[in-house]
Amino acid sequence: MGRLKAGFILPTWCSPPDQLRWRDLLDLAKTAEQAGFDSLWATDHMLLESTNAELRRRAGGEVPPGAEVLPEGYMEVFSVLSALAAAMPGMGLGTLVACTGYRNPALLVKIADAIDEISDGRFTLGVGAGDSEGEHEAFGFPVENRVSRFEEALKIIRTLLREGRIDHQGEYYTIREVELLPRGPRPHGSPILIGTLRPGPRMQRLVAQYADVWNGWLAYGVSWPEAYPAERDVVDEACRKHGRESDTLEHTVGLRVLMPGSLYTPPQHERPLRGSTEEMAEALRGFAAAGVTQVHCAFSPGTAESVREFGKVLKAAGVT
Repeated sequence: MGRLKAGFILPTWCSPPDQLRWRDLLDLAKTAEQAGFDSLWATDHMLLESTNAELRRRAGGEVPPGAEVLPEGYMEVFSVLSALAAAMPGMGLGTLVACTGYRNPALLVKIADAIDEISDGRFTLGVGAGDSEGEHEAFGFPVENRVSRFEEALKIIRTLLREGRIDHQGEYYTIREVELLPRGPRPHGSPILIGTLRPGPRMQRLVAQYADVWNGWLAYGVSWPEAYPAERDVVDEACRKHGRESDTLEHTVGLRVLMPGSLYTPPQHERPLRGSTEEMAEALRGFAAAGVTQVHCAFSPGTAESVREFGKVLKAAGVT
């Protein structure tokens, strides 16, 4: 069993009247490094709805009657990660996850390869089909056939990253004699991560065929080790079904972590990671024992105090 790594999901969002500044994010990223985190991750959203009680429909919670619904804006993910690539030379970086419907897939590869170069090979390209129809519609992105579009985008992304060139005529994308120049520091480009939440047969197949890293997103359910085997078994079976050795796929999980001061009230189906330092450390050891290589932690509240306090958990678990 190798050492478990820990990734910090940066809170790149805000709702009025709050404002978010780059300097604050950078300070928080540096705090995460000092606390013992190995990597920094950012989500690919631009504008969603939230409530003043931190309940989001996309997280599985019901919006309470009379709750004020507020816009929730995000810093653009690749801009943030590009800056972090230069500012944080010791940390891994990744998208959790980039929506392939928001950018042409060949352009997405160009962006990813540039960040991989800036970071000297520390970038992981996490991708997904996107979970927000409203966001697609607000920005004018096609919303129909999202999984089919995702599959075609994956073919383009993997081919261009691994082979360095592509000529593609498909149902949704036309890419004409594109060569990836200049190339980043790794001959086959950055690893491809695919995140899933209760994946159906089609998404299971795409993970088995295209992913280097799989992320089981437990944060909208049970963020404890007992929830992991069922998710793992589905993906392992998909690998066997589609002719892949399951141990060639790296396994990671996304967790929601509640720290002192959190205002988040989990819905009934959700059980975030929380408790004493030793209780949470034991949970991390449980994930490592089950074969997880990295946990990605989304904190409530997403403050420097939360990050510093969780550093004690990482130390107790032997992660740092």
